[in-house]
Amino acid sequence: MSRQLFVTTALPYANGKFHIGHIMEYIQADIWVRYQRMQGNAVDFCCADDTHGAPIMIAAEKAGQTPQQFVADIAAGRKQYLDGFHISFDNWSSTDSPENHALARQIYRDLRDNADGSLIETRTIEQFFDPEKNMFLPDRYIKGECPKCHAQDQYGDNCEVCGAVYAPTDLIKPFSALSGATPVLKNSEHFFFKLSDPRCVEFLQEWTQGNDESGKPRLQPEVANKVKEWFSVRTNPDGSTSEGLGDWDISRDAPYFGIEIPDAPGKYFYVWLDAPIGYLASLKDLLVNKRGQSYDAYMANPALEQYHFIGKDIVTFHTLFWPATLKFSGRKTPNNVFVHGFLTVNNGEKMSKSRGTGLDPLKYLKLGMNAEWLRYYLAAKLSARNEDIDFNADDFMLRVNSDLIGKYVNIASRAAGFLTKRFDGKLTHQFGVSGSALLHEIREAAPALAQMYETREFGKATREIMALADKVNAYVDQNKPWDLAKDTANNEALHQVCSVLINTFAVLTRYLAPILPSLAAAVEKFVGISMQQWTVAGDVAAIQPYQHLMQRVIPEQLDALFEPKEPPALAESTQSAPKARAKKVTPATPVDPNAPGGEALAPTISIDDFAKIDLRIAKIVNCEAVEGSTKLLRLTLDVGEKDEAGQPKTRNVFSGIASMYQPAQLVGQLTVMVANLAPRKMKFGMSEGMVLAASHGDEAANPGIYILNPWPGATPGMRIH
Repeated sequence: MSRQLFVTTALPYANGKFHIGHIMEYIQADIWVRYQRMQGNAVDFCCADDTHGAPIMIAAEKAGQTPQQFVADIAAGRKQYLDGFHISFDNWSSTDSPENHALARQIYRDLRDNADGSLIETRTIEQFFDPEKNMFLPDRYIKGECPKCHAQDQYGDNCEVCGAVYAPTDLIKPFSALSGATPVLKNSEHFFFKLSDPRCVEFLQEWTQGNDESGKPRLQPEVANKVKEWFSVRTNPDGSTSEGLGDWDISRDAPYFGIEIPDAPGKYFYVWLDAPIGYLASLKDLLVNKRGQSYDAYMANPALEQYHFIGKDIVTFHTLFWPATLKFSGRKTPNNVFVHGFLTVNNGEKMSKSRGTGLDPLKYLKLGMNAEWLRYYLAAKLSARNEDIDFNADDFMLRVNSDLIGKYVNIASRAAGFLTKRFDGKLTHQFGVSGSALLHEIREAAPALAQMYETREFGKATREIMALADKVNAYVDQNKPWDLAKDTANNEALHQVCSVLINTFAVLTRYLAPILPSLAAAVEKFVGISMQQWTVAGDVAAIQPYQHLMQRVIPEQLDALFEPKEPPALAESTQSAPKARAKKVTPATPVDPNAPGGEALAPTISIDDFAKIDLRIAKIVNCEAVEGSTKLLRLTLDVGEKDEAGQPKTRNVFSGIASMYQPAQLVGQLTVMVANLAPRKMKFGMSEGMVLAASHGDEAANPGIYILNPWPGATPGMRIH
């Protein structure tokens, strides 16, 4: 039975561009949403810009703009990120929309006028006021001397030197961070949401520690345990104690960019009251303004499921304030709140734009890096737990090139050419015993993978899918279609093997479609079978001519991605720079179908340039697979050299030809190597030269890597002139 799901991500604050943390959260939610849609479920996926608050107002003033103009300029830059990373939001709105103004005011009235007693009360509080700016100051806009360690220039709520937590009134020699003026204490009437009310406490204890209507926990265990602490007596960092839930100050004084509180001129909702309401407002904008549907009828559906994806830094607002706001205003509370950790870069390094340790998502796209590389890499790291994950440049390149290209895409590229040239693109449905068994095993994995997607165990799903791809590649190695193709008497067997490969490739593509939607769309055209449903009956009947599906990651792209805009100071770069990568980005050579081998000839060189390269005949005296690599073979080469004792001396060379050759095929063969290439230290050992091999510029459409093989009579050590 189809489900109705309402899904959101945290609203980004509209004072800056998206950072990689935003993109990670959107990708995580988008994968889950796409999977649900493949299952036939109806999903409304909404977000909005969080536009209110003092920081927006102050930033707009500095920019010489109205707050509305300021946030509109920020919002105008969102689309290139969302489209660039294939994020499938159904609606993107703003918390300054008419829908949010109306909903926020109505929810406030419902809390105030609760039939069992109002949950809103007013109190007079004392707070700092900037006499020059003529405004009350948020804690972060008050600075002064720490009352504990006496460090200067500390914020009004905590000291960044000693870690002490205090009230702004405890600061020594306080001053306004906006004007530099000495603030004065003034009384002001504020509005509070009574979270300490026994009704709220009882509800929140059950909601945060209990299950939803389907019996699933609303919060991850580690999140539920953390939230539980807020209900008991606890010791604060300054040694004081707090007992249970405190009431929540939901008002701010004018001047303030926000939503004015009903019947309270000059008072505005604190941004964290109206921001989550923006989820509902964005949904209402989608339903009413863009679809002509009834918002009230939609929300009244008892089967409606509501889910929020958020970061661990805003857990309190989404697990205490937000569900209480919904419950006691008479609205549906979320089924689940899914919390994720932070993203670090290069083995846990803190992101820093000045040091080049950040990962700028827009720079990633402008460098021409495939958005689905990042989607796959993050999916491979994500789980259902609230855990930090790390973006490591070397691991990123290895996973993408090994998994997506070496294991997955190569399945199609190995089979498509034979089917197109020999069988006019048509497939057979006679798969043979081993082929049928393999295809059955791949298809039978669907329920287990579905459960992994449902529970957001994306890392487990990608590992299982790649394990299935390994089994397909083992089938390739066992049946060797390149050998079968050498004799037309093997056409039936070749047809069977290649048809099995294309069908397994299609199934694996559907499994990866929530993560790789653009690639899945290309495969759908290639095989003629839908990639929009989780399971599809029937086999692939025919294919279109194979088109390139995905490029490899090259090191130069990662060099450029992490290269800082301005070179940092020497001392700073020595201590804080990411892994040493000094090269500039070199664009990949474009494929030219009219050029020999798919690549234009290189610029002319002189005979002196050529003479610098020492090419020698080498004999492959041993060859073996490299453990931990699907691409490399380890070659032991005799280049005619001798050691000091006059004994034969060999060289160790790694070569990326494992997709074409079995080690036993190469032992005893002659080839050509670059003998004066500087040794290169690799993950698997030292490589002492380079074996020459040929390939087409478009390796996906024309697969194959061919090592050079001299005619009989050449001997190891002969130089090529």
